[in-house]
Amino acid sequence: MHLRSVAATLALASLISAPAAFAAERAIDAAKSSISAEFTQMSVPVNAPFKKFSGGVDLDPAKPAEARAHFDIDTASFDIGDDDYNAEVRKPEWFDTAKFPKASFVASGLKPTTPGNFEASGKLSLKGKTIELKVPVTAKTEGGLTTYSGTVSISRKAFAIGSASWDDTVEDTVKIRFRIAVPAAG
Repeated sequence: MHLRSVAATLALASLISAPAAFAAERAIDAAKSSISAEFTQMSVPVNAPFKKFSGGVDLDPAKPAEARAHFDIDTASFDIGDDDYNAEVRKPEWFDTAKFPKASFVASGLKPTTPGNFEASGKLSLKGKTIELKVPVTAKTEGGLTTYSGTVSISRKAFAIGSASWDDTVEDTVKIRFRIAVPAAG
């Protein structure tokens, strides 16, 4: 099994949450969005996408502190590019997709940092564990869409992804990269 399996597990965790009802929620346009995990295995960087995810954003640009977002990621949709590796990352040692089919991220509030940039506070749940994250987010509106993009690093070990036997093969740090597109508020 390769580091791709570990990266897949962490990437999924980075962006998902249980569905919630938000007053003015705008659903993710999955065709124009992406979520991926990047990790290093045997000194080689691996970047693999999650093919299935859903969620929504509720943000009034005049009130970023009241923003809400939730994302659910289908952990079995992690695609390292090889059927055998994909099957491996679904096993209990990695994502354990039979027991934990989804990862979720729920955010509440955006703190402006610089023009067009924010920090989102939220909780990432993956493989039965939940951690609090501060996620840097860049927002851009054009062509009727608002996109939220960024990268956040997480620890695969914090989510019990991969056993200690993988520590010399796959680095602990996994970067979750995202580009979430929703219809622009209007």
